[in-house]
Amino acid sequence: MEVWELQTNDPHVHSARIIGGTEVTPYSIQYQASILYLNTHFCGGTLIQPQWVASAAHCWRPNHLIQVVLSEHNINKVEGTEQVFNVTLIVRHYQFQYWTFDNDIMLLKLDRPATINDRVEPVSLPTPDTPPLADLARCTVSGWGVTSLNSYSLSPVLRSVDVDIFSNCWYYYYFKITDNMICAGSLFGGKDSCQGDSGGPLVCNGKFEGIVSWGIGCAYSYYPGVYTKVRNYLGWINWVTQNS
Repeated sequence: MEVWELQTNDPHVHSARIIGGTEVTPYSIQYQASILYLNTHFCGGTLIQPQWVASAAHCWRPNHLIQVVLSEHNINKVEGTEQVFNVTLIVRHYQFQYWTFDNDIMLLKLDRPATINDRVEPVSLPTPDTPPLADLARCTVSGWGVTSLNSYSLSPVLRSVDVDIFSNCWYYYYFKITDNMICAGSLFGGKDSCQGDSGGPLVCNGKFEGIVSWGIGCAYSYYPGVYTKVRNYLGWINWVTQNS
């Protein structure tokens, strides 16, 4: 299993990462993708167009070594519904910085368009007219990541948890937050993404607003999860998908 950690000397800082959540109704999160490295789940992703999946740039691996699975629920079983894809192109954001995780977004082009059905459907992106996220707005994050901070085992089934937007993100991560990041968690802790959820979707009011990126620990009350702010990249996403 691949466990992602921030490039830092702080042993408590981990790239994010579902804690405090529940198993979802199978195939109910139709845009959720599992990204495999050497046939093992290591990051999440989000179907944004039939042939394109968004994930975190820190999840990068050589494209000939990774695959994308849609219509997945139990990653330990072949359930017969899966759509499995090779990846023909990976585009990491040109300003991604490993040392800060700024611009932590990449796009993966699948080897063919996904078959859109009742189990697979692209997520809705925000638009320039989508209102800003309010403080404590309720969102949902999903993935197969570990279910406790001290666990090294991925969840076999897809799980999700509802988290709240923290508009004063800088207060919790002084000097570490950029305008390309948003924070979400629980005021009292206990709800968060965790290792193995990296690259997965944060969806608010039906819109794809965040990509699981990093955080300190998992589900600590004063350290919400940090997500790439998707709405800052709408122009870049449009340019890449139209010109690649």
